[in-house]
Amino acid sequence: MVRARIPLPLLLGILFLASLSVSFGIVHHESREEVSVSSGKNNPFYFNSDRWFRTLYRNEFGRIRVLQRFDQRSKQMQNLENYRVVEFKSKPNTLLLPHHADADFLLVVLNGTAVLTLVNPDGRDSYILEQGHAQKIPAGTIFFLVNPDDNENLRIIKLAVPVNNSHRFQDFFLSSTEAQQSYLQGFSKNILEASFDSDIKEINRVLFGEEGQQQQGEESQQEGVIVELKREQIRELTNLAKSSSKKSLSSDDEPFNLRNQKPIYSNKFGKLYEITPEKNPQLKDLDVFLSSVDMKEGSLLLPHYNSKAMVILVINEGKANIELVGLREQEQQQQEQQEEMLEVQRFRAKVSKHDVFVIPAAYPVAINATSNLNFFAFGINAENNQRNFLAGEKDNVISEIPTEVLDVTFPASGEKVKKLIKKQSESQFVDAQPEQQQREEARKGGKGPFVY
Repeated sequence: MVRARIPLPLLLGILFLASLSVSFGIVHHESREEVSVSSGKNNPFYFNSDRWFRTLYRNEFGRIRVLQRFDQRSKQMQNLENYRVVEFKSKPNTLLLPHHADADFLLVVLNGTAVLTLVNPDGRDSYILEQGHAQKIPAGTIFFLVNPDDNENLRIIKLAVPVNNSHRFQDFFLSSTEAQQSYLQGFSKNILEASFDSDIKEINRVLFGEEGQQQQGEESQQEGVIVELKREQIRELTNLAKSSSKKSLSSDDEPFNLRNQKPIYSNKFGKLYEITPEKNPQLKDLDVFLSSVDMKEGSLLLPHYNSKAMVILVINEGKANIELVGLREQEQQQQEQQEEMLEVQRFRAKVSKHDVFVIPAAYPVAINATSNLNFFAFGINAENNQRNFLAGEKDNVISEIPTEVLDVTFPASGEKVKKLIKKQSESQFVDAQPEQQQREEARKGGKGPFVY
């Protein structure tokens, strides 16, 4: 009997579901077909927080770290060459000093409260941001960040899109600190004196803390780019944020909060909040979607794939097991000799707080929350992206395939396939170990479907 040809993403999803029968609400039985599995260090899509972040700045008040380049891990992430992930963390009552960068940033608050101030030639705009707030910072814009809270640390993640170099960016700080010099110090004496209409000694004393400032009992340099503030300074900066006139920014450029809207998926197992480029000018400019997902312990985000977006997951709280399915890379000669041979490869990862995981476009993925879980996601190349679920009552792309096509796609009849697909009564988020499987596993004395 002739088998029908189906799109590669859907083929990957079908093969994936063979190892994830929980998605259909049935008991798992071992298949005789073996699937290549990559996990831990051998998984190129998994970035452990302790291993793959490089520290740019650190002192007693906080740190800034940048994730290794995506394209250096795998050829399958070459289209992420121009994207970097930056983590910022600061203690209470602190300030990240004013600076600009040769990159566009999409800033997201993961934990805590921030006062973000953007400075432009025609004014400044200050905003109070809380968990879930996002804001684009255009390349070259001077900005500074305050953690105004007395007790809670501030943690921010930034998606950086460099404008000069395809894979790196630089921060330009006004201050002269132990971490780096002020970029103003790069100018010659003549340029500085003419620009500020002042003697170089006064310029050095006022801007750079040189030549005599130490004799006056003042510190010559800050200890780093993150500094401590007094309560009076915090109060004034917070008040400025509340009373900001927002003259230099239109409403389209103001912060937005993912969690202030209705989730696009929601049930007793989880919620997914999302804003797409079609709904937000800042995201449209970057061609990025932004998501926030909450999952209860023991829940499963059903197998699905994104039609064209590459997704960068950032774990904020909790732990999860992730399974991603792709095709094993083969040598060009083997591909030419065996064009019809497609070997499925499963990529597994046990992720936890601060870890990063990349989901390439068209690669099916499932996420099993092993504790209460919260993560954020940046979707790159997001405009007109379609999320296709491979199981569940709603949004199930396989359920839309006609029975006549299913007849020649699977070994069983199309009717039996339809019956199997309809067994799962939930959508998007489900119980990772339904009662039927729990009884079967208890009888066998075995474990659940995700064993790592």
